[in-house]
Amino acid sequence: MSLAHSKASLIGGTLIITGTIMGAGMLAIPTATAGIWFYPSLILLALTWLCMMTSGLLILEANTHYSLEASFPTMVKDLLGPFWYVLNGLSLAFVLYILTYAYISAGGDLTRHNLNALLGSDQVPYWLGQTVFFIVLAGCVWFSTLWVTRFNAILIGGMVLTFVAACSGMVPTASWSVLTNESGAQAGYWGYIWPTLTVALASFGFHGNVPSLRRYFQGDARRVTIAVISGSFLALLVYVFWQIAVQGNLPRVAFSPVIADDGQLSSLIDALSAYTQTGNAMALLSLFTYLAIATSFLGVTLGLFDFIADLFSWDDSAFGKAKTAAVTFLPPFIFCLWKPYGFVSAIGYAGLAATIWVAIIPVLMVYVARRRFNQQGFRVPGGVVTLAIVMLFGVLNIAAHFLAQFGIAAQYMPS
Repeated sequence: MSLAHSKASLIGGTLIITGTIMGAGMLAIPTATAGIWFYPSLILLALTWLCMMTSGLLILEANTHYSLEASFPTMVKDLLGPFWYVLNGLSLAFVLYILTYAYISAGGDLTRHNLNALLGSDQVPYWLGQTVFFIVLAGCVWFSTLWVTRFNAILIGGMVLTFVAACSGMVPTASWSVLTNESGAQAGYWGYIWPTLTVALASFGFHGNVPSLRRYFQGDARRVTIAVISGSFLALLVYVFWQIAVQGNLPRVAFSPVIADDGQLSSLIDALSAYTQTGNAMALLSLFTYLAIATSFLGVTLGLFDFIADLFSWDDSAFGKAKTAAVTFLPPFIFCLWKPYGFVSAIGYAGLAATIWVAIIPVLMVYVARRRFNQQGFRVPGGVVTLAIVMLFGVLNIAAHFLAQFGIAAQYMPS
């Protein structure tokens, strides 16, 4: 997916990061953080952003020692050897394929509903919605990164407008007493931190796009750094405003039906309606969710596309891209047609797999690379302290996953 450097837009690169991060999962953040509540959730989101942004820059540092065509397989195999090469490949592919599958499923369902509304019918089949969503967005990734950035910019613009419109009536009505939980109902916050960690990590995933962005900017590490920092920070700001809009209007104890319904958007809107005037929030938030799913699909599959091309050493010719597209898109698409709602049980393990290649492996790659390569170049500041912090972050998330899976960690459920 080569581009002329003059066409590489810093705004486009930034929006790729923001769009990849802000998937439908952002709507789970207020519910997932109901236990730790507002101020602890801001601390958690800020620390997660810092660690995930840093780990993305560590991937960039390792990537600068290789050609523009190199992605995770090349770097990990050369720096860490066959064991980590296999482990990284399995974990990265699992996460990217699971997310691609999830976005086709969710995006296809929303596309079907929109087609039914447009045609004044309820006869549009589920598979047709999936197919339309899949063909339009997969085609953008197939053609080039430039198509992704242009289409992504349009989608991000729509996301901003719908998000502002949805929140405009909710942020001003946010209550300080609700945000601070002055009622003190079921006080005790940090004990519920463990199940929240993996949700926060999953809400800042963009790392598969770092090698693609370096290629997009023709090796300009400074511009990739700006895109990673600004794009991820923009997502953090959106999360903060969304926390204010939701947790400032919906009391902590009122999250019970939302938690019981796995954080469904409709349940969240119904709960909010009892405490504030949501107006057209349901339609706006549904549209926002649709746009968020689309941008995340573009960002995730762009990283998966380049991963597959690097793994099999397929070039950028028409035949090479056709093979890469087939391996990238057809497995999750076919599986989604066969089992449209089957990702629910598997998605819980995606956070664990993601931790391996967004936290553990970047630290190990940079640790080895700094000892092997002596030339001056891009380097993430902080030395061994930075590496230790990101590694600790990864270990804590792995521990949190198992604590939650085995029912050891406290789960918040309002009485």
